[in-house]
Amino acid sequence: MRVALFTDNFLPKIDGIVTMVCLLVDHLEKRGHETLIVAPDMGVTHYRNTPIIGAPGFPMPLYPQLKFGFPVPRTFFKLRAFKPDVAHMFHPALVGGFGLLMTQPFGIPRVASFHLDYGRLVHHFGLGYIEPITDFLTWWLFNWADVALAQSTPVEARMRDLRVRKIRRWPRGVDAERFHPRQRSESMRERLSGGCPSERLLIYVGRLSSEKRLTDLRAVLEQVPGTRLALVGDGPQRAELEAYFSGLPVHFAGYLQGEELAAAYASADAFVFPSSLESFGLVLLEAMAAGLPVIAARVGGVTDIVREGVNGYSFDIGDIKGLVERTRAALHDSAHLRQMGAAARAYAETQSWAQILDDLIDLYEELIERRRRKRHG
Repeated sequence: MRVALFTDNFLPKIDGIVTMVCLLVDHLEKRGHETLIVAPDMGVTHYRNTPIIGAPGFPMPLYPQLKFGFPVPRTFFKLRAFKPDVAHMFHPALVGGFGLLMTQPFGIPRVASFHLDYGRLVHHFGLGYIEPITDFLTWWLFNWADVALAQSTPVEARMRDLRVRKIRRWPRGVDAERFHPRQRSESMRERLSGGCPSERLLIYVGRLSSEKRLTDLRAVLEQVPGTRLALVGDGPQRAELEAYFSGLPVHFAGYLQGEELAAAYASADAFVFPSSLESFGLVLLEAMAAGLPVIAARVGGVTDIVREGVNGYSFDIGDIKGLVERTRAALHDSAHLRQMGAAARAYAETQSWAQILDDLIDLYEELIERRRRKRHG
């Protein structure tokens, strides 16, 4: 089977969507399938054995680390030469939207997965007046696909509000061998805690951007004594955050990958996630696999995976008092913290990427067979 993947965001950028594309490509190759990626041209021509067709474009004004990509005629010709059996659009916008158009003549099934709520995103950036347009485009593009994939209960509800049809659930998983409590490292803890490993260490992993509401964490540092914070990742708000947290026990670790990232998770005490915009939040499961309870805003997949007081705590978006109280509840008792970490790990062990991605491959094959039967009467 030949699978064409379309995404408006790819390497060298690192975030949840890029991680998902890479995980899927890795799994498809492992299962013996061929893959092709169409993404904005960021100077990367291959991911492992998979060629990347770079769509020319320009940086986004509000987020220069990302790029608008516009597929051109040569994109179509390269795609046609690949002869895909199925196309998967990772939240169709520019690249994915053109992908739906370009694959229409091929008569192949198209799958669209929901990863970004553009309506709420533009509202967050003070552009709420164009939300009706983004909502319309979401309705139109997702209904153009054969199947629309939702990764969490809130996302499925949002898609239904937007009148998206043919929805199926595509949950998230985690590599519980890669992210594991045994990756704990005293040297990493020393580094992330700024040389104070005996204090409680909170960790956040992800983009450093305004929609993540990382400034809310200042109240935790000021009101929960003996607490330190490590921010892993980078983004447009980094310089602002460094100034905002100046004089507070905050370590900016930058991007970490591989063994370093796994060690960073496992070397902390709890994972904090005050984000206001999320479709799922892969980092939540990575943290849980590393044995960390999560303290997260009720966004994305949080309501699906967090059990209050069992493997973590949740709070309403923007509820700083709730964030402080839940953090205090998680950290005040060492035995309770360890019990929640063990429960978090136990839950993560049930979320196998292999099974979840095999189920997606089964869906691809089901759609291909359905098209074949339709063509042959």
